[in-house]
Amino acid sequence: MTPVLQARGVSVAFGAVLALDDVELEVGEGKLVGLIGPNGAGKTTFVDAITGFVQASGTVHLEGRDISSLPPHRRARLGLARTWQTIELFDDLSVRENLAVAARRPSLGSSCAEIVFGRQPRAERLAEEALALLDLEDVAEEMPSDLPQGRRKLVGVARALVERPSLLLLDEPAAGLDTRESEDFGQRLRRLVDGGLPMLLIDHDMGLVLGICDEIYVLDFGRVIARGTPEEVRNDPRVLTAYLGTSAAAEIERGTDVAVASPGRRAPERDGARLTAPEAGDR
Repeated sequence: MTPVLQARGVSVAFGAVLALDDVELEVGEGKLVGLIGPNGAGKTTFVDAITGFVQASGTVHLEGRDISSLPPHRRARLGLARTWQTIELFDDLSVRENLAVAARRPSLGSSCAEIVFGRQPRAERLAEEALALLDLEDVAEEMPSDLPQGRRKLVGVARALVERPSLLLLDEPAAGLDTRESEDFGQRLRRLVDGGLPMLLIDHDMGLVLGICDEIYVLDFGRVIARGTPEEVRNDPRVLTAYLGTSAAAEIERGTDVAVASPGRRAPERDGARLTAPEAGDR
């Protein structure tokens, strides 16, 4: 079966700095794939590369189609949707209006509909569908600035859903959420994937990533150093080295659980064995 996303040999250089080095990554149909790594590993650069926001070498295929040479807006129209680390919502518009604006696609037909009806029925319908998918109907008339952070994050995801993408890329969507909000957020993402929407998830919340992803890729210094199930990645010495320092990998057999409590920070040498999801209250 052809992967929804297939990136081959993706490399990005900023001057003499090689931010991504021959990265290969796939997202299959109905899969939630995680992309993790210390700060500066190249995770956001990878998303920028496959969505067309930075110049990259290599190839990117979306549902079997080569989109490597297409600009960002054409990749988006083919079904490649993304969120950003900062939530840029229109705080003077309601949640429903934010989604309807995102769903607007200027055309002769939509312009005529707006003239006749004073609105765009298609945009409104897509907004309603996105609200229902993420259980946001109860806050549809609220202003984003009045919502708790967890709900604001969901509105950001809903905005990316209004065009029914074939793949959703999430860049640190759980940043700033407490443990309860993160768990609820993760459950909603998992339901979307189980409903047929594949995703690539970047986040430093290891409890979230290890808890909901089907497969995880690990980047370090622009290269993929590990790939596997959450359990395989959690116990991979290369991942332990990247996150916790060399002694953690060397002493993996000692069996001590070590939680990654700080995003991307390489801990000083310590007795350690396994990369684990933080317990409640550790975040």
